[in-house]
Amino acid sequence: MSIDKKIVDDLVANDVSFVTTVPCKQLAGVIDEVDARPEIFHIPSNKEDEGMGLCAGAWMGGKRPAIIMQNTAIGVTINTLATLIQYYRMPLPMIISYRGELREPVACQVEMAVHTKALLSQMNIPTYHFHKESDADELDAILKYTFMCNKPVAILTDASFWGGYGDQ
Repeated sequence: MSIDKKIVDDLVANDVSFVTTVPCKQLAGVIDEVDARPEIFHIPSNKEDEGMGLCAGAWMGGKRPAIIMQNTAIGVTINTLATLIQYYRMPLPMIISYRGELREPVACQVEMAVHTKALLSQMNIPTYHFHKESDADELDAILKYTFMCNKPVAILTDASFWGGYGDQ
């Protein structure tokens, strides 16, 4: 089974029926898999904070949401996370491509990687870092956790999880 299918199977098994995505090369396979599933209402977003607003609306409308995004936009989501998602105790699994580590080919991605985990920690958002495919075996438990305690969680998926940047 492909990792993309496994991730989406876990979303479906946990009744996630609304997913918003922001384009990302590393997450393209997951986004395609989400888009192909009739049991998931998929709305692409232009920006991550906009996507979180859509997820909040879906939650208030009785759906279990998730967002798929890059870590480079964590900074623009801080206000939305604090004043909407956390304040109103909304569960939100965030599957995040973690750009900017070793062998990153795009220099500007590195700067946000330096701040990603610290920002999530400062906001008391539980964070899980997937380095290898077998780490995805924890996704089901992570999804159960976020919906049980009504908290957002960050699942960081780095380049090694997705097979590298092409030179690894």
